[in-house]
Amino acid sequence: MLSLLTDHPLLCAMALIVIDLGLWRLLSANGSHWKLFVRLVIFSLFSVLLFNEGMNPMEPAPWADNVPVHLAATGLQIGWWLFGARTLTVLIGAVMTQRVGHTGRLLQDLLGAVIFLIAIIAALAYVLDLPVKGVLATSGALAIIVGLALQSTLSDVFSGIVLNTTKPYQLDDWISIDGTEGRVTDIDWRATRLQTAQGSMAVIPNSLAAKAKIINFSRPSDIFGVSISLQLSPHARPQTVIDALERAMQGCRYLLNKPAPSVALKGTSATGVEYEISGFVVSMDQKRMVRNLLFDLAFRHLQASGVSLLSNDEPNAPANLSRPRALLDASNIFSTLRQEEKETFSQNMTLQTFRAGEMILSAGEVSDHLFIIESGVVSVELSRGGVKFETGRMGPGEVIGEGGILSDTALPADFSAKTVCSVYRIEREYLQPCLDARHDIGEAMKALLDFRLNKAQRLTQEAPKVVQKKGFLQWLRKRA
Repeated sequence: MLSLLTDHPLLCAMALIVIDLGLWRLLSANGSHWKLFVRLVIFSLFSVLLFNEGMNPMEPAPWADNVPVHLAATGLQIGWWLFGARTLTVLIGAVMTQRVGHTGRLLQDLLGAVIFLIAIIAALAYVLDLPVKGVLATSGALAIIVGLALQSTLSDVFSGIVLNTTKPYQLDDWISIDGTEGRVTDIDWRATRLQTAQGSMAVIPNSLAAKAKIINFSRPSDIFGVSISLQLSPHARPQTVIDALERAMQGCRYLLNKPAPSVALKGTSATGVEYEISGFVVSMDQKRMVRNLLFDLAFRHLQASGVSLLSNDEPNAPANLSRPRALLDASNIFSTLRQEEKETFSQNMTLQTFRAGEMILSAGEVSDHLFIIESGVVSVELSRGGVKFETGRMGPGEVIGEGGILSDTALPADFSAKTVCSVYRIEREYLQPCLDARHDIGEAMKALLDFRLNKAQRLTQEAPKVVQKKGFLQWLRKRA
């Protein structure tokens, strides 16, 4: 082996380069540390081989009288500079990846370009013995020409370096750049790529992103703001509206308690008053769902307070339409009743009020009446393993107690008033003849009961206990 190295050093040096290229491709990306170690070892062997043979990369090749050998040695010396530059860039890339992750890729590429440029100039100066001052002067003139031609591109490049250094956003962050909202999928030399909520791809030049207003919805990572705005009539009393919107806000259990959600009057004019509900959720995926839910809850609680959303074509409800009659019109269960039937029903509904925290219907209780929520928020709680937890909140128009009316069935849930609640009560004796005559109402109530029972069963089912594996190490820990 030693004789082969001493007799054919040039061939061995070339073989080392080929081996390095082959191993770099064969080793997987998961073994990045092994790849770096192998490259350092091969570069060290390559350097020892050249210096021992007298091919100092700091000087021209020593065999000027033997043209083939001289050319081969010159190529290997130039290769040493390029090989060293590549090894150094890989080493810097590995260190920067551990410290700054993927966002430092742009800076890594720029440092790599600078290192290779220095290596090329050093090879020209030391190996080929060219006048470096002339090369630098020529390259400087070319750099000025290229810089003027690529002014906008260079602006994007250096803006990308600033963005990667200051890190106003990272990969997978949800951001808004100058009004364009989306998830960051890539940050390269020229642009930042966003995947919008519509599924399209927005490409924003780095120079524009560096100057624009950037809103990062993913920071802090555990809360995400959500808000809705409502235009209401200026004739509605603000306190009445705010109370109704606060009940709507409390009816959405997805809003975080800290920071606390709030209701605010944003502005007034002769045509309308703008109110805003704002709060925070734990996930970006919940924002759209919570916004839709808040709009629906706001509509129902405002309607329960006698306030309607502002509209140019706002329908005028009949003055003699009572609140029980309006609830029957809005109910999914009783909406199929004829007008005269609704009038009769509304006259047999009794209003009942519950204070905050008061129990409306306890778990296991068979109800002999049906409740229709007129206003307020009702909390629904189940029990699992002896521990109670909230599973939902109910608002105006929803019904409670259908199990006892249909089949003397009790739900395993506690229905309690989260705020002051007003409910209308319909006795079973009055409701039963209607169910016997109108099967569509009975089917609607049965579908609601089946849904609630299935959901309660699913939520109260205890998760299977994970059996820990017993091994020799655990046996030792117990006896330690």
